[in-house]
Amino acid sequence: MTDAAETPDGEDYLAILAGVVADAGDVAVELARAQVRELRMLAAAGRLAEAQTAQRNARVQVHDMALRSIAAEVGGVMRVTDRTVQRRIGEARTLIEGFPATVEAWEQGRIVRGHANAILETGTSLPAEMWAEFEQVAITRCERDTPNRVRGELKILAHRMHPRSFAERHEEAAATRCVRIVPGRDGMSDVIATVPTVIAEGIHDRLTQQARAIIDTRDERVAARGCAGVAFGEAASDGDTDGDRDDDAAAIIATDQRSIDQVRADVLADLLLAGTPALDDTRDTTAGPLGAIRARVQVLIPAATLTGEDDGPSDLAGRSPIDPATARTLAGGAGMWERLFHDPTTGVTVATDSYRVPSGMRRFLQARDQHCRFPGCRVAAIRCEVDHTHDYALGGRTELSNLAHLCQRHHSMKQFTAWRVRQLKGGVLEWTSPLGRIYREDAPTPAVAFTPAAPPSPPPAPAEPAPF
Repeated sequence: MTDAAETPDGEDYLAILAGVVADAGDVAVELARAQVRELRMLAAAGRLAEAQTAQRNARVQVHDMALRSIAAEVGGVMRVTDRTVQRRIGEARTLIEGFPATVEAWEQGRIVRGHANAILETGTSLPAEMWAEFEQVAITRCERDTPNRVRGELKILAHRMHPRSFAERHEEAAATRCVRIVPGRDGMSDVIATVPTVIAEGIHDRLTQQARAIIDTRDERVAARGCAGVAFGEAASDGDTDGDRDDDAAAIIATDQRSIDQVRADVLADLLLAGTPALDDTRDTTAGPLGAIRARVQVLIPAATLTGEDDGPSDLAGRSPIDPATARTLAGGAGMWERLFHDPTTGVTVATDSYRVPSGMRRFLQARDQHCRFPGCRVAAIRCEVDHTHDYALGGRTELSNLAHLCQRHHSMKQFTAWRVRQLKGGVLEWTSPLGRIYREDAPTPAVAFTPAAPPSPPPAPAEPAPF
């Protein structure tokens, strides 16, 4: 135990924290330089292997052997396998030679390794002659947000820049859908289903809703059993078989300590093997409470895509693109339609058709925020809480300029730690850390943006007659 006298007071705590944060900044700069230096070294190793065989006009196999040899030599020093080094050499050459502006921005500290990896991953889906154009736009977007947030936006950007339509490429990719098993350790295996993104998101969302329903029921039953545990025993003593069943069910639920991940996995197995969750109250073919839960997905669809004038991708809640045919199908089956209007300059959502309060404002905020508005967090808005920036209990009003989505974790941080936030115009949040550092959190730019059409060019002026 630490003595109270050894616990730093407010000023000492802030001084220590300030030192830790300053060190974090210095380490980040040093680490970026070291990472880029390592990248250049690996690229040089790859070029050496290529030069070693080029002079002899060697076959592909000979070049591969030279590369393996060099990779093994480098791997011995780095204490990693030659296979790993060979793979990293290929990635390093692609990044150094194909995306030099990205490497420069990384070395200068304008972006971090995660940004560079995101640019490499998404940019290489384009033809090589388009990489320079892509990385210029990608770097600008990476400079203003964290890697996990910009990844989906960069995917949309790459899909829109690709010379082949997204619909055509998705049709080819969808033909590769499959289910496979990867054996694991200790009697476990991974069941991997490769399916269209919107199907995967829907599966995960429905499993999450069902798992939460089971956990909430478990917690309620445990609480009720703790308050009135005698009732089950009394029912059983009267020979009531229903009471016996309730007692058994309550006992099972009381000992259920599964996490949400474990419950999700168990529900998936139940649905696939038995067609219904084991704890669902189903009779005959009528779905019980869990069976009635349906998946939710949030999709932004450009009007041109909806009408068939454009075959570009739509945006799945700021996460990843989906094909236009699926987007149109989802729109056709939706029970409610909403038009979203974006500022043509910034792309930020400024209005919807609906004006009902609070549901209308909630839908507007989901479109505007897309995800939790704490810096770096990317939990989807549909899984977050709408928070009053200025607490309602302290006079904050329920209006768009005082509302933003926060996930449970960061909502709690706002309430119970020294982090503070205020909302500026345009949905901008300004977070202040315990050290007084300011973190600006702009309203995210929708990956599906609308730009004004270019005005038609004026007709050329008539030529003046030549002088005589």
